[in-house]
Amino acid sequence: MKTRIESRIGIQAPTDDIWPLIETLGDWGRWNDVERDVSGTIAFGGAITMTEHFEGLEPRAVDGKVVEWQPHAQLVIAEKRGLWFNTLRYFEIEQLEPGNCIFATGMIFNGLRAEMHHDKHRRLIKTAYASLCDKVKLLAETL
Repeated sequence: MKTRIESRIGIQAPTDDIWPLIETLGDWGRWNDVERDVSGTIAFGGAITMTEHFEGLEPRAVDGKVVEWQPHAQLVIAEKRGLWFNTLRYFEIEQLEPGNCIFATGMIFNGLRAEMHHDKHRRLIKTAYASLCDKVKLLAETL
């Protein structure tokens, strides 16, 4: 069963101001309290490593793979979390008109154990991604 936790926010900035925040993996610490110590390559099949931090849970190493990306629009990272559980982390920018975008981020959980993890930690994951969206908005709108 697939389940999703997502946060979205309107940003009064062009995609050219938002995308550099995403594509510069080493600078994610400026705006991302969830995925830290990020390194790797944004390319189809590119390896991405990071440490996942959700308040109330132990930090966890993540070895992901870029499964989809489009400059100025999206980055999708897949992770196999054991035998019964997979996630997709994503960052999406939708331009509504020049200088006006919707930024979305979240995780899609898939597999037998995914539903249990999702249900147990939904509130803290949702809160963390809402905070992440607020930080992206603040940075992009002050550039």
